[in-house]
Amino acid sequence: MAKQIFEEANKIWDQFTRKAKEKEFNFSLPVYKSLLSIFHVGKYYYYVFNVKEISFEVMSEEMPDLLGYEVAEVDVPFFLARIHPDDQPYFLNFEYKVTDFFTALQPEERLNYKVSYDYRIQKKDGSYIRILQQVVTIQLDEDKRVLRTLGIHTDITHLKTQGIPSLSLIGLNGAPSYMNVDVKKVFAVSNVVLSNREREILALLIQGKNTQQISQELFLSPFTVNTHRRNLRKKTGCRNTATLIRQTIANGWL
Repeated sequence: MAKQIFEEANKIWDQFTRKAKEKEFNFSLPVYKSLLSIFHVGKYYYYVFNVKEISFEVMSEEMPDLLGYEVAEVDVPFFLARIHPDDQPYFLNFEYKVTDFFTALQPEERLNYKVSYDYRIQKKDGSYIRILQQVVTIQLDEDKRVLRTLGIHTDITHLKTQGIPSLSLIGLNGAPSYMNVDVKKVFAVSNVVLSNREREILALLIQGKNTQQISQELFLSPFTVNTHRRNLRKKTGCRNTATLIRQTIANGWL
C-alpha cells in the first residue's frame, strides 16, 4: 500500500489545490506565530507542507530524535509509506473529510481551523509510536486557496496505547470546534479488533511461550487458551501460529 497511499493522498490534495497560484512565502513570522496555537504534550517536531507541490519545505531538527530518520531522507512518499498499514485508510479518510470541510468554508474562514488527528508511524528501528498530527494553514493564495500548512507531530504513545485514530477540527479565533468527527469510510479500514485477553495471549505467543506456560501465567485453563488461539487465527486469517506472529509484528496488532 506504500505507493497507493501516496497516490490516493495526491488525488485528495489535488482536488483542493489544483488551481492554486504559487506565491513567495516568508517562513519565520507565520510559522512561529502559528506554533503558539498548537499544544504539544511530548517530544515533537514541526514541518511546513507545500500542499500544491506536495512537499515538505521545512522539517525541524527534532525529527531525527523522534523517528530516527535523517531529515534529508524524509519526503512525502517516504513518510506516508511508514504510516501503520491499519492506520493508512484512516489517514486517507481524514484527509478526504478535511478537504471537504475546508472547501465548504468561506475563504476567509480557512485560517481559523486546526486539524488534529492521530495515527501510528514506524520509526527507523522498526517499532511504532502513535503521533498526534496538528495542522494549521499558514498561507493562502490570492484566491484564498490553501498553499502551505504548518504541522506538528507529537509522540502521544504514553497517552494513547490502543484504540482507533480520531479526527477533530479545532476552531481558532472564536470559530466553533468539532470533536471526534464522524468520517465517511471512503477507504476501507481493517476489521481486526482484538480483545484485551487476546492481546495478552498474543504477546505471550510472540515471547515463545506455549499453551501450558500461557495457561499458568494468566491463570486460565489450557482449553481456554487454545480457544483464544483459534479465535485469534480466525480473526486475523492466519492458518498457524508462526504466520500469526509474523503478521502481528508486520501489522502492529499489539
